Amino acid sequence: MSAPKIQSVRGMNDILPDEAEFWDMFEETVRSWLASYGYRPIRLPVVEPTPLFRRAIGEVTDIVEKEMYSFVDSLNGESLTLRPEGTAGCVRAVIQHSLAAHQAQRLYYIGQMFRHERPQKGRYRQFHQVGVEAFGFAGPDVDAEQILMGARLWGDLGLAGITLEINTLGEPGERARHRAELVSYLEEHAELLDEDARRRLYTNPLRVLDSKNPALQDLIAGAPRLIDHLGEQSMAHFEGVQQVLRDAGQPFSVNPRLVRGLDYYNLTVYEWQTDRLGAQGTVCAGGRYDGLVEQLGGRPTPACGFAMGVERLIALIREAGGETRAEAVDVYLVHQGALASRLAVGVAETLRDRGIDVLYNCGGGSFKSQMKRADVSGAAFAVIIGDDEAAAGEVTLKPLRAADDRVGQQRITADDVADRIISLTADWEDA
Repeated sequence: MSAPKIQSVRGMNDILPDEAEFWDMFEETVRSWLASYGYRPIRLPVVEPTPLFRRAIGEVTDIVEKEMYSFVDSLNGESLTLRPEGTAGCVRAVIQHSLAAHQAQRLYYIGQMFRHERPQKGRYRQFHQVGVEAFGFAGPDVDAEQILMGARLWGDLGLAGITLEINTLGEPGERARHRAELVSYLEEHAELLDEDARRRLYTNPLRVLDSKNPALQDLIAGAPRLIDHLGEQSMAHFEGVQQVLRDAGQPFSVNPRLVRGLDYYNLTVYEWQTDRLGAQGTVCAGGRYDGLVEQLGGRPTPACGFAMGVERLIALIREAGGETRAEAVDVYLVHQGALASRLAVGVAETLRDRGIDVLYNCGGGSFKSQMKRADVSGAAFAVIIGDDEAAAGEVTLKPLRAADDRVGQQRITADDVADRIISLTADWEDA
């Protein structure tokens, strides 16, 4: 009796080779795009101390209350958490290693995040994000630059129909005055609030404005607006962001009800949205979080950033007709016979020394079966070695995907095969 199969955890998905090649193509585009703006990579732990997220994200948030994968380390009793988002860990690293102490920093990371929620299309328990963070820039110019970065990436990825909404959350004192008025307003309409809104009424009333409950939308539309409580400096910062966007010709709409689900944001917030993914319409979101570095124990440091969901962007690229670039090797090396196999190992390594990718046939097989494998591999050439060729120090070179039908099978010395492959490939690319 066979052992029972073990399945992956629900909402934590395997990315199989065909799809992984598509992800590689996406990540190559993303890394090139980020480098063009001067952002440098940082690699962060997947597990962080639980208090990091409680302090950064806020106790009264869905993430902290319901979605974090937390556990106690049996070795030392420390509470640890699989990261539900990347900004808190990036800020922790910046503080721990004094990265922003002497110069401003532009950083990015790509990796897995974890949230315990009901899996659905575009929302998984293990998901992937590209996170972009800038530290040490106080003005509205970097906010606007990061927004324009998003617009450029959509073009690089061939995506259309992604729209931009922006808002400002002002500064803490301004939010406190708005909060008092908002709580009073919601208390007057307490009988209309749903369970989540009642729970947040006194702990995080701004999040009530982010409710997607259709029954609350009229109530939310009539609520006091934060933007009406902002002072001169906050409004100047917001206008500065808008002016850069206008100058760049970037369309946007101001949504005074747009808030972020994390407590650390101030001033600029924004979302890039699409109507092509159903309910999961936000593909990129971010804003400014000037107080977070100090809140986590560092020196006061202005900061802003954004994150984008890789799964959602991949789905958009697929929906727009994007295709995987085939990751085929250059050469499939066919060999049969003891002498041939010994020569084949050396030929394969010599070709690789010249920058030619080689798939060496393993597991034996007839010439016919090996040639079938060569064809399936997608290689441009088969290099064929039998004992006769090996005794003469030669190989047979057979183009499998020739752009020129006049190029046929040819027998050449093993020392010349790399030059011949390189020459033929160059000819085909020039044709």
